[in-house]
Amino acid sequence: METADGSTRRAILRAGGAAVAASVGGVAAAVGRNAGWIAVGREIFNPQVETSAPNPRPEWGDSRIKGYRRLGRTNAMVSDISLGSGRIHDQAVPEAAIERGVTYIDTAPDYADAGSETILGEVMKGRRDKIFLATKFCRPDGHLPNDTPVPKIIEAVEQSLTRLKTDHVDLVHIHSCDRVDRLMAPNIHEAFDRLKEQGKARFLGVSTHTPNLEEVANTAIDSGRFDVMMLAYHFGMWPSFEHILEKAKQHDVGVVAMKTLKGARHADLARFRDDAGAYSQAAFRWVLSNPNVSCLVISFFELRHVDEYLAASGTSLRAEDVAVLERYDQLVRGDYCQPHCGLCLDSCPERLPINDVLRYRMYSRDYGWEREGMRLYATLDRNASLCASCPAPCAGTCPHGVPIRTAMMDAHRLLTL
Repeated sequence: METADGSTRRAILRAGGAAVAASVGGVAAAVGRNAGWIAVGREIFNPQVETSAPNPRPEWGDSRIKGYRRLGRTNAMVSDISLGSGRIHDQAVPEAAIERGVTYIDTAPDYADAGSETILGEVMKGRRDKIFLATKFCRPDGHLPNDTPVPKIIEAVEQSLTRLKTDHVDLVHIHSCDRVDRLMAPNIHEAFDRLKEQGKARFLGVSTHTPNLEEVANTAIDSGRFDVMMLAYHFGMWPSFEHILEKAKQHDVGVVAMKTLKGARHADLARFRDDAGAYSQAAFRWVLSNPNVSCLVISFFELRHVDEYLAASGTSLRAEDVAVLERYDQLVRGDYCQPHCGLCLDSCPERLPINDVLRYRMYSRDYGWEREGMRLYATLDRNASLCASCPAPCAGTCPHGVPIRTAMMDAHRLLTL
């Protein structure tokens, strides 16, 4: 187990951090308005995403949660590895996770067209008192606009309660928040206050994985309104990002880490077949080696994930974990977009949301979510068709070597009928 002061983490990072330092140094010169933020790694060019170890090990069988942490001022003790339900279609998966000690479950109305909430509602029968349950302010067809009337926001949460077969959620997040005006939208806050008064929601949170993450997170902490933040956090992020986690700790705001696998890919994991442990476990140990992280949320959608993921619970970061993570980053450099870093955005004369376009491309091509990728792309006011006649001033702006114009044009081809 890591020590309370993080000494194990520091020792491992000193031993294995030279490659990370070199990588960070090379990127630092490119940092502009988003200094301090390396964002969610996502695979863009490979045709298949693989988030499981290629060779499951027998000792992972029947693994259980071995670590619990305090979730900030909620005072809830939650499992260090927690269940994300965005891709759940089999009731047996969350049932197994709960039976083996998972206590924090994250869901949302727009996960699987509300199918996630519906499945979890069945699973939690007779188990609700064992679960810290988080959902989002949204509807099955997407986010609620800032000016949504308060009664409509309340109605959306009440519909979640119906699907979840419960009279309350422990936490409700402002979902995938990318702007301060959305974070502090008066109607959402008034709706939450009413829900809390009625006993239908206990705590307020925000989830964010955006180029504006630092601004959103700092504003959330300073406002005093938010009890929990769910933040993109993974190996290879800027060292200065640590100050947000430390600030959250000082204000007793719980931190839930997400996007921890950086779009782990089958081709790259295949090169790790001889490693002692799974890439996922190395990534989880790194995240949890930070004592300012309360737990991490990872999407479970196959029974084998329960064995593999829970095997990392309560275990310490090792030098070999850092070596695996460093090698992975070296292998995928230039092959995937980190769509929330935002370093290319100012170069686009058309002000296209490059990070969003490439994320929708990822949904369609890599995750097989063709309809969702196309639906989201269709909501954009301006799309990548403009790239065809553009002189591409974005070329060379990606610090990770992604050929932006080529990727954008491919996204347009893929996401339009």
